[in-house]
Amino acid sequence: MNTKKINSKTTKMIAHRGLSGIERENTCSAFVAAGNRSYFGIETDIHVTADGGFVIFHDDNTARVGLDSLVIEQSTFQTLRNLQLTDIDGKRGRSDLRIPALSEYIGICKKYEKTAVLELKNRMTKEQIAAIVSEIESLEYLERVIFISFSFENLLDLRVIRPEQTAQFLTEQYSEELLEKLQKENLDLDILYTELTKDRIEKIHAKGITLNCWTCDDPVWAENLADWGIDYITSNILE
Repeated sequence: MNTKKINSKTTKMIAHRGLSGIERENTCSAFVAAGNRSYFGIETDIHVTADGGFVIFHDDNTARVGLDSLVIEQSTFQTLRNLQLTDIDGKRGRSDLRIPALSEYIGICKKYEKTAVLELKNRMTKEQIAAIVSEIESLEYLERVIFISFSFENLLDLRVIRPEQTAQFLTEQYSEELLEKLQKENLDLDILYTELTKDRIEKIHAKGITLNCWTCDDPVWAENLADWGIDYITSNILE
């Protein structure tokens, strides 16, 4: 098993949920697999647990990748840490496949010198966002973190906490009104890749907005995006 190699030109490649095309998504195994390859960054998702902990997980519920059905935000940190996840074949059997803590994810990014692309899942409080920032700062890696979120409010709170922190708004839909909004708040863009054209990429860059896209596993699309000058491509398997 290996990645699909493309000519990414000057575009930086981001491993989506770690190298999730090969390892179980959002596990230390997926992060190490990405760390050992040429990726610029490793993307993941963070939730707040019922007792105020921070865990790395995508869904709101563990059933899809953990068999047992636990609601992340209604479960304690230790309960979630005790859950053994399935491998990519949908079966349990590897004791190393657990839900990572924020510190483990950041530690792997730091060891392999990868930029951490961290999605703030769901709407968080300003205090929760501040606590995440503080923990990463204590690990001496905040300058290598790009925050992303579908919640514009999360990013506005981040702007108050760290006005210059790199942050990208996640969206499925392009609009020129959105570009004005991002420019006003000094935010970059992470958009569904099929929404992009050469003309749109030029318009985004003309506003001074750095551009990422999700989640492109099509080599032809990805090489077109690189030819058009996109800054980042987030992918499960392309390298």
